[in-house]
Amino acid sequence: MKINEEKYINLIMYILFKCSNKPNLGKTVLCTVMYFIDFNYYELYGKFLTKETYIKSKRGIKPKHFRKITESLISKKQLFLRKEPYYNRTIHRYYPTRIPTPQFTQEELDIIDLCIEKLSNNNATTITQYAGHDKPIINTRLGDEINYTDVFLRNNE
Repeated sequence: MKINEEKYINLIMYILFKCSNKPNLGKTVLCTVMYFIDFNYYELYGKFLTKETYIKSKRGIKPKHFRKITESLISKKQLFLRKEPYYNRTIHRYYPTRIPTPQFTQEELDIIDLCIEKLSNNNATTITQYAGHDKPIINTRLGDEINYTDVFLRNNE
């Protein structure tokens, strides 16, 4: 499955812009919010938003194309990365260098905004623990791709 790179970039930039005042929004939180946006959208509409492939790793959820796309955005000076102290850790924070003009449908924005509102205040530890209770992640072995269709095994929690 080939990712929708334009939608993917729009999503990253939109999340970063909406959460620019949140000191907790490092790479782990960003990637986990993206996972929930993609999987919740698929659960509700049966369609892929970005078509990203997510991998279950020891440190949480790893989007397969995240590094390549963020490095490209950094080289184009549309994004910059800073390693910043966050309590007793260092987090990787991304900053957009321009105000994004999101190109999402209303149904896409509804899911995106709801996930941002619900999840973006968590720190990396809390959001990783929360994600660990999601059926698609539970059903995936470390290092394997997380299956989108497993969202239909979720209960109402």
